[in-house]
Amino acid sequence: MAATEELNGILTRRQEINDKLEEGVEIKPKYKFVNVYTEFHEFSRKEIKQYEVTFNKFDEGRDGFLDLTEVKRMMERLGAPQTHLGLKAMISEVDEDGDNKISFREFLLIYRKARAGELEMDSGLDALARLTEINVEQVGVNGAKNFFEAKIEELAKSNKFHDEIIQEQEEKRREAEERALRRQQFKEKAALFQH
Repeated sequence: MAATEELNGILTRRQEINDKLEEGVEIKPKYKFVNVYTEFHEFSRKEIKQYEVTFNKFDEGRDGFLDLTEVKRMMERLGAPQTHLGLKAMISEVDEDGDNKISFREFLLIYRKARAGELEMDSGLDALARLTEINVEQVGVNGAKNFFEAKIEELAKSNKFHDEIIQEQEEKRREAEERALRRQQFKEKAALFQH
């Protein structure tokens, strides 16, 4: 009986589309095929698989989307509960199709933005990106290495003293090289007087 209902739903949707097209109304397709491996080329296949495992762990309805209640439970389990408005803001920040749910593709957008440093510090999405860790056993050492390098880069961007520290280290290195060069020149001149 379920197959009949499914077919009925498909045919009803098709009829609605045909009716609206006859009226001149543009219809947006409900489903769009997206190859996440080509769209999110900055992630390795193993990283995407790990993110998919994380996504599926929190997709309790198994419908391929994280709705408001699933996002709420996910953030609570991760130890970063959000207010109702905070949850809505989290979803709207990556919800490109406007369905008030997070698809797997939109879930990957969170990590893309986190890697690019585009998330506001202490926002719900920033907390989500920080709290969902990469499992080294599943991703492998190289995947984890890329993950941690991205995390280090993200932390370095947020550290306002990082550039100053690097400049000081460069100055100290240059001064040490100049001292070594002067010492070498002094020894060469001193050697002339000793002979």
